[in-house]
Amino acid sequence: MNSIVKFGDTCLRQISRTSMGIAPAPTWATIFYALHKHCILLSKWKSCLLFYKRFIDDTIGIWLPHPNHDIDSALWSALCRDLQLWHGLEWTVSPCTNECNFMDLTLTPTTAGTIETNLFEKNQNLYLYIPPGSAHPKAMINGLIFGNTLRIIRLCSHDDNATCHLSNFKTRLIVKGYSQELLDLIFVNAITHAKAFVSNSNPNPNHDSRNRCNPPVQDTSPKVFLHLKIHAAAWSSDYVGCG
Repeated sequence: MNSIVKFGDTCLRQISRTSMGIAPAPTWATIFYALHKHCILLSKWKSCLLFYKRFIDDTIGIWLPHPNHDIDSALWSALCRDLQLWHGLEWTVSPCTNECNFMDLTLTPTTAGTIETNLFEKNQNLYLYIPPGSAHPKAMINGLIFGNTLRIIRLCSHDDNATCHLSNFKTRLIVKGYSQELLDLIFVNAITHAKAFVSNSNPNPNHDSRNRCNPPVQDTSPKVFLHLKIHAAAWSSDYVGCG
């Protein structure tokens, strides 16, 4: 895509590759590498890969090892080389292990044939939560806590892991300036709500989630919307647009 980039009074036109942050970039990346995935990787390595899935630039797979260690190492090295043979894209490949981090999950197979999950957070995560002094609506903190609490409880197979992550979450909000008294009340309600939601979720994988509830009835009655300024001293949109 020929993007136009402006630096000061200089305009530059990008003539190669795709700009980061533009809306179509993830879709283009998915389609672009899918050609390599289906035409080369899956057709050539299907006997060695029990499972292979990719989300843009994050990939997870299950490798079927060869009984001979030397042959297995040679096959694995060949696969790693094939991953790089697509128009200069460079992939960082982790070694085969019995546990892996994918997206925001740590996945651990068990001897019972199941997979246990735990929340994974990168070391460089800055946890830039909105502080209480922000001009956002006061109820914003409720949505943040309810949403992340449900996420943690759903992603953790063991209650002790979920409890640890929830405690860390609350501590980071206290560091941001929120009072513990306020957080204690919201967290109690959020945990209760999350556990009820998880327990009421339908365990049947063949169930169509679209049939869980009736579609909302559209309200066609006349409405009057009241707009309140969150920050009375803020610049108007007209002033910002003229800058």
